[in-house]
Amino acid sequence: MAPGIQITQQIRFGDIDSYNHVNNVVYLQYLEDARVQLTYAELPGGGTFQDLIGTELFTLVGRNEIEYLAPISFRPTPIFVNIWITHIGGSSFDFGYIVTEADTSVIFAQAATSMVLVSRTTGRPVRLTDPQRSALEAWRGDPVPFKRAATRPSLQTTSEGNR
Repeated sequence: MAPGIQITQQIRFGDIDSYNHVNNVVYLQYLEDARVQLTYAELPGGGTFQDLIGTELFTLVGRNEIEYLAPISFRPTPIFVNIWITHIGGSSFDFGYIVTEADTSVIFAQAATSMVLVSRTTGRPVRLTDPQRSALEAWRGDPVPFKRAATRPSLQTTSEGNR
C-alpha cells in the first residue's frame, strides 16, 4: 500500500441495496469522502492541500476505476478507506484506494481516481506548483494492484495476432 491515510466510513442503512449489501455507486461516495478528508488533512509544514489550491483553482474528477472484491453487508462497525497518491503529472494526479477492514485483513474493493487541477476562470487545466507537488509526494505510494490489469489483453493487435 502506501504512506497515505486511513479514513473511517460508517455504513448507512440507505447504502444497502436489494441484494443486502452496499450498492456499487455508494463506493464512489466513500472514495469522495476519503479524498476530501485527505486534501483537508494537516500537512507536515502546516496547512492543507486545499490551502495550496486556493480559491482560484479547483480539482475535477477525470476518471474512476473500481474493482469490487467482496460485498459489504450492513453493520454497525465502520469500514476503512486507505487512500494515497499513485501518480503526479503536469496538471493531474491520481489517488489509489483500498476499502478494507481496519486491519486490512479483508479487502472489499480497490480503486483509483484521476484528478485534474483546473482554473475557475478559464476552465482549463493548470500546472501543479512545486508546493502542491511536494504535498502530494508526502502521500505517494505504489500503483493500485488491480487484478484485471495484469491479465488485460493489449488493445493493439499485430498481423501475427490477427491470424
